[in-house]
Amino acid sequence: MRLAVFASGGGTNFQAILDAINQGSLPATPACCVADTPEAGALDRADQANVPTAVVKPKNFNEPSSFGRALLEVLDAHEVEFVALAGYMMKVPANVVDAYRNRITNLHPSLLPAFGGKGMYGMNVHEAVIEYGAHWSGVTVHLVDEEYDHGPVVLQEPVPVYASDTPQALAKRIKSVEHRLYPEVLRLFADNRIEVDGRSVRIDEPNRRHPSPPPSL
Repeated sequence: MRLAVFASGGGTNFQAILDAINQGSLPATPACCVADTPEAGALDRADQANVPTAVVKPKNFNEPSSFGRALLEVLDAHEVEFVALAGYMMKVPANVVDAYRNRITNLHPSLLPAFGGKGMYGMNVHEAVIEYGAHWSGVTVHLVDEEYDHGPVVLQEPVPVYASDTPQALAKRIKSVEHRLYPEVLRLFADNRIEVDGRSVRIDEPNRRHPSPPPSL
């Protein structure tokens, strides 16, 4: 599977993906890393791993479709088969979603549909979870469609919220789950073990251990 990773920040999840590829647990080729800003730390990680990079700035385009065409040109040039959003802060244009339908995943630091939607990313999510008084947060990997945090869920894993938690402490625990769960999801796609039927995602892997549901609180 020729994989493109879209990132806007430091790229720790991109690094987790690269590590899984290098360790042989993810049968994929890192075809390119695409960022919306040249300041993205993920670009440095890509350079160190000899992965091709591209910076496509949305502000350079008058409309989303033009932005999408520029992204598609990059993906076509690198013969990309699958796209993983890893801390990518831009909404993926509809023409890119359509071209890669059910072949774009995103990582969200909560149990969607809770604490999702426009403006809910990074520390904003963890602050909202704690302010709401939720006992559980978690990680969701979902397919990308035309709406924010709306596509079918592939895998989720709960993470407890402790009374003493700060947003930073919760973010750290969630990040460790992200680094493990995202490569696992990409492996399922690379191994053709995912079947999508509307909003239902079926995983053909009888030996996989799903996390136990959280107890009632």
